[in-house]
Amino acid sequence: MAQQSKKPAPRAWQRMLSGRRLDLLDPSPFDIEIEDIAHGLARVARWNGQTNSRHAFSVAQHCIIVEQIARHLKPDLRPDWQLAALLHDAPEYVIGDMISPFKAMLGDGYKVIEARLECAVHLRFGLAPELPKTITANIKRADRICAAFEARQFAGFTAHETKKYFLSPPPDLDLQIKPLSARKAQSAFLERFAEIQEARAASPSRNKTRRPVKSMTS
Repeated sequence: MAQQSKKPAPRAWQRMLSGRRLDLLDPSPFDIEIEDIAHGLARVARWNGQTNSRHAFSVAQHCIIVEQIARHLKPDLRPDWQLAALLHDAPEYVIGDMISPFKAMLGDGYKVIEARLECAVHLRFGLAPELPKTITANIKRADRICAAFEARQFAGFTAHETKKYFLSPPPDLDLQIKPLSARKAQSAFLERFAEIQEARAASPSRNKTRRPVKSMTS
């Protein structure tokens, strides 16, 4: 009886426009490029695209606003942590943006992949693999506040639902968000990244013992 040939293992990597092949199960910082992140996040829609706006509201634009809110909540936020806020949803350039109810249904498997990608992104850009708890709390608070603005302004939530499911903005923060096109969101994300990197390079408080992982195209 002829021996049946084994099926090849399923592909576990994604090719990026930069030419990188990012292993989803064991992501390497060397295969992560900010241009790929910006391109991907600018084309991933928040709220599964269920927004009443001309353009889908992208994760890239969401990240820019969350970083802005994080600085509003903590005006002395170091450039390192500004970058962490900007990149807080970076794994979604690979795995997409899933609404919170669906994430809860998927359980730990999704969280493990997301955590590995986040760690690789942090190492690529010279951040600690695991952020200090105070910084994580600040970013999460900014994230929930941003979600409240989004939910009320263009995701169809009522005022009651927004107050129930999201975090009310502080009284001194009022944002009117206009969703950008993918091209404009991508450019804005890269521009803010460059500004933060410049501030990091000039910051005396930066941990000089930690360096970004340079890719072969850096």
